[in-house]
Amino acid sequence: MEPALYLIPVTLGETPINNVLPQYNSEIISGIRHFIVEDVRSARRFLRKVDSQFDIDGSQFYELNKHTAPEAVSGYLKPLQAGLPVGVISEAGCPAVADPGADVVAIAQRKGLKVVPLVGPSSIILSVMVSGFNGQSFAFNGYLPVKPDERAKALRKLEQRVYNENQTQIFIETPYRNGKMVEDILAHCRPQTKLCIAANLTCEDEFAKTRTLKEWKGKLPDLSKIPCIFLLYK
Repeated sequence: MEPALYLIPVTLGETPINNVLPQYNSEIISGIRHFIVEDVRSARRFLRKVDSQFDIDGSQFYELNKHTAPEAVSGYLKPLQAGLPVGVISEAGCPAVADPGADVVAIAQRKGLKVVPLVGPSSIILSVMVSGFNGQSFAFNGYLPVKPDERAKALRKLEQRVYNENQTQIFIETPYRNGKMVEDILAHCRPQTKLCIAANLTCEDEFAKTRTLKEWKGKLPDLSKIPCIFLLYK
């Protein structure tokens, strides 16, 4: 197979592989033995899910997360520079999108190495699709500040962009703080502003609903411990 840095999407939950990933991905994965991963254990589980006979012991894993020293990242591309294909695997969804994999992709681009994105689920794109909000102009803002005053200010700023720029605003939160996030949205944004809550997309228990903040009051689902994406629009 062609030497390249292959960006390998992962299922967003316990979704069957065939439901969200094309067979082509499995064929590419079968030819790779060097993987840059966010977490080694979850990457191993994913590879076994793709192919129960995958040669895990014959593969090399390089961990890339917030604890990885920046000077180590460039060295992860040595197999690719030697003519071997290398795969990048995130914890969930698409590598390099709200993911530390972007760092190694940037290095590969600077070095003139080929980068190949494979098709797979992105919770960000799926949430825009299901929200009914503006899909022509949207912004993903990652995590908002945790401190109450800073978070309130950030929410008001995002809401202002919704009205001034006609732009969908997207953000996420650590699962155990999802409930507090929604409380803060209700407290600091306008009653007529619309909020879409998208959770566990592509999974059996997926949840995706769009309502005004006024309509959400008193009707919030239990969002504790599940991955959610929040979207604001007018």
